[in-house]
Amino acid sequence: METDLRPMTLGEILDRTAQLYRTNFLLFAGIFAVYSGVALALNLLTLGLMELLKRLHMNSVLVWTTLGSTLAELLILFLLFGAAVAAICRAVASLHLGERTTIRGAYQSILPHLRRYVWLMAITAVAVWAPIALLYSGYLGTMIWYTKGAASQAAGHLAEANPAALSIFATATVIFILLLIPVGAYTIWMGLRYALALPACVVEDLKAVKALRRGVDLSKSARGRIFVLALLIGAVKIGLTLITQSFIFVAVVKQHGQAGPGLTALSHVISFFTTTFLGPIYATGITLLYYDQRVRKEGYDIEWMMQAAGLTLPPPSGELDGTGREPEQGSEMA
Repeated sequence: METDLRPMTLGEILDRTAQLYRTNFLLFAGIFAVYSGVALALNLLTLGLMELLKRLHMNSVLVWTTLGSTLAELLILFLLFGAAVAAICRAVASLHLGERTTIRGAYQSILPHLRRYVWLMAITAVAVWAPIALLYSGYLGTMIWYTKGAASQAAGHLAEANPAALSIFATATVIFILLLIPVGAYTIWMGLRYALALPACVVEDLKAVKALRRGVDLSKSARGRIFVLALLIGAVKIGLTLITQSFIFVAVVKQHGQAGPGLTALSHVISFFTTTFLGPIYATGITLLYYDQRVRKEGYDIEWMMQAAGLTLPPPSGELDGTGREPEQGSEMA
């Protein structure tokens, strides 16, 4: 059973990520295809329903149907995304330790604790994104209020709007831009602190809150590497997405910003392939970095070697066993 447990540089982690992804492409793509496939089906179903309501001139029903279907789709996809990312973490953990796994095996291993993983991702999402979401919501509300007021006063000509309302809108824009910098910095920082929480939850079988604390502890001294890793992988994803969707963007511009149902459906199909192929990359890299931090901070490579040899490490001095007593000498070694 070959493993690659040793301290690695960021470049080596990226190389290992590429190697695992290349040699296990069908495994990773198959795991993420469950999520992206359901997303494609839901998007096409919603698109067809919207077009049907438009043809039937049921505009009053269209708004509420769009809202309801969007909320339901977000909930379903959030659950499936949590399952897919957790399954990728489990698969990477097995492969990195020299074990074999399958798409079915990866999902079977995480399903008993799926609620825990989804709950962890929900807590993390709120902690990381809530401030920027509140900031954007406040600015969007101000913009909607200003637009409605300007339309009612000047028949849609914003330049003729009430000067007081225009001043409020301009002030809100300036405040939004100024606050976006510290709030964005906070979002990035919190994301780096909790980046290793999900791998810790999956690999170490921790509850959500304990996994968050564990992730914060493991991410210390590695947040710069996590940031660069996320930046590089994000750049690859954005670049490939722009390339694959560029002709759709050009077609929308030529149609004066209007995308027909056929073009929209084609965009969803392309998104299915890009999400399936690119979705596992970050989860793979962050799981490898999780193991690297354990090797650096806890000597996990030595611990794993002893476990593979049928030995277990003795607990630290003074640590109690499960009965609340000091373990007997020699009882911890096989």
